[in-house]
Parts: sequence; structure tokens; C-alpha cells
Amino acid sequence: MKIIETERLYLRELNENDYKDLCEILQDKNVMYSWEHVFSDEEIKDWLNKQRERYKEYGFGFWAVIEKISQELVGQCGLMLQDDIGREYIEISYMLKQKFWHNGFATEAANACKNYAFNVLNVSEVYSTIRVNNISSQKVAERIGMKIDNVFLKYYKNIEMPHYLYSIKRDNCVE
Repeated sequence: MKIIETERLYLRELNENDYKDLCEILQDKNVMYSWEHVFSDEEIKDWLNKQRERYKEYGFGFWAVIEKISQELVGQCGLMLQDDIGREYIEISYMLKQKFWHNGFATEAANACKNYAFNVLNVSEVYSTIRVNNISSQKVAERIGMKIDNVFLKYYKNIEMPHYLYSIKRDNCVE
């Protein structure tokens, strides 16, 4: 079932049939460089199960990003409930297979998720937390109108990782 549709893409819930595609994303060191960790097969199964739990609990999570013409899964993009800045917030996150980088798919999907958060979930502000060395993701956030709000440290796998906190308010969003 399509959750969001754009000109070239649609987003739907991830399912068990997406496992191989998730491996292509989460086990690619070039895709996962800002995490400094590629996922094991078991971690990918846990990731998929976690997304499915999020759908049930919140009605959102990472969604499969499908290119309409080819019907290929090009990545995942969605909304996450986060709390790593001392309060809960909705974050737009995205990860694409490397072979689909630089086609505008991340920007198209992230913008659609932003609009979904504002128009369907009725949130007043959305965020993206992006590692300071992840220039490509920063450009995606900026293309959808986000600005840097703050810099903070995240800890993942015992690694201190400086992140930018990008945000945009619904009131500042012209669509």
C-alpha cells in the first residue's frame, strides 16, 4: 500500500521481501560511512522488525522508497520519533542504495516526508540529525528548506559523533 506518492517515487511500508534490498543498503560501507558501522544479517532483521513495530505504534517509520518506472527499491526514507536532544521530536531520515545517489531521489522522498509530517501528522516542526561529515545529507536537508539549529554529540557503538540538528517549522514552509 502506497503511503506517499511523488512524481517519480512512492513510499510504502517495508516488509520481509525487502530484506535483500536492506542488506544492499545497510551492509554497504559507503552508504553507512557516517554510522561507522555496517549491519550484520541479524541486525538487519532487527532493523526490519523495529520498523514494523514503529508502523503499529506510531503509524510511521522508515518506508521503502520505490522508483515508479522500474519498481525497484532505491532506498528507505521516513519519519522517526527521536529523543536524543533532551526531548522527543519527529526526524526525517533517509538512506539510499549507492547506485541511486545523485538522482534527486533523497530530496524528493525527504520533501514528501516533510509534507506528510506537516499535513497528515499535523506536527509543527520536523528535524534531521546529520553527522557533520555527511555533506550529501546536509545538502538534502537544505534543499527541503531545513536550517541548522544546533550541534550536539551522539554516541553510537561507543563512538562520539558530532551531529548538526536541522529543522524546519510548518509556518516557515511554503508549499
